[in-house]
Amino acid sequence: MMAPGVQLRAATADDLEHVVSLKERVLRADLERLIGWDPAKSRARVVEHFSPEHTRMILLDDALVGTITLRPDRDAVWLEMFYLDATLHGRGIGTSVLASVLAAATTPLRLQVLVGSPAQRLYTRHGFVVEHDDGIDVWMRRPAP
Repeated sequence: MMAPGVQLRAATADDLEHVVSLKERVLRADLERLIGWDPAKSRARVVEHFSPEHTRMILLDDALVGTITLRPDRDAVWLEMFYLDATLHGRGIGTSVLASVLAAATTPLRLQVLVGSPAQRLYTRHGFVVEHDDGIDVWMRRPAP
């Protein structure tokens, strides 16, 4: 069950700039710490990977506050671009969105998170295990239920 006031809606192509902005607000500090911040490169990666058909926008009281992508792959579904406005961290919103996604999952899930990101603790609490850590990114996997 989602936290009060939280809902998901299908993304549209018009959501691209919102996702670009969310990524900057959520990941910029970690990226600066690890590899430096390059706004053009960051935007290009979102443009390259944004897929409205696999993305849900996170709404809180009808305001856009986040995004989550579930992209099918050969042997798993990739959880990508799970961004929640930093002013809302710690309120159970991300946890409720992730729990909802996991409750519906029928295949293994995989993801990539930046080293040192507090999000890694969230994923660990929900059954994801580290597969690989290259010093910048941590790849995690959660088996099928």
